[in-house]
Amino acid sequence: MAKRLKIAFIKAHWYANIVEKALDGFVAEMKQSGQQAHLVTYDVPGAYEIPLLAQRLAQTGAFDAIVGAAFVVDGGMYRADFVSQAAVSGLMDAQLKTGVPMFSVILTPHSFDGSEKRTAVFLQNFLRKGAEAALAVRAVATINLDEGLASLKKADAAAAAQMALDAPAAKPAAPAKPVAAAKPAAKAPAKKPAK
Repeated sequence: MAKRLKIAFIKAHWYANIVEKALDGFVAEMKQSGQQAHLVTYDVPGAYEIPLLAQRLAQTGAFDAIVGAAFVVDGGMYRADFVSQAAVSGLMDAQLKTGVPMFSVILTPHSFDGSEKRTAVFLQNFLRKGAEAALAVRAVATINLDEGLASLKKADAAAAAQMALDAPAAKPAAPAKPVAAAKPAAKAPAKKPAK
């Protein structure tokens, strides 16, 4: 198995009972896989605050991966998709700036009425999405860039060698034919002056 991973898990406080299930699913999947991990959790007020904390944590150099989890629903004053998009885009920007992989369990339902039945659906959904985030963290952690680049260099060298083998051999130049001495050109008869 890969090295012991250091992972930050950031949870938004809104609908904490649902969001907490993402952490439960994440931890259960990591344990089941046998992947050793040191997990540090952080709580923020909402999804909008996740990207900045994720970027600050990544800049410390202490983490191999960062996961953000939030449940963003329409609050009547704003559209939930705006907040979700900002949070997910923020995570993408932060990972591109820092080079630390970041994973999103930031979900926005089409509708949520808070009923017991709908809450049960989202509790299970977050449990499953947390497990999927753990799978993604492990998959990205096993990518070996050095191995891939070395393989690419070997492939380039092999292709160059094959091209040299496949190139038609240069034909030896045909022996030069002796050139016959040129015959002197016949002199044209001189013109007689006209009378």
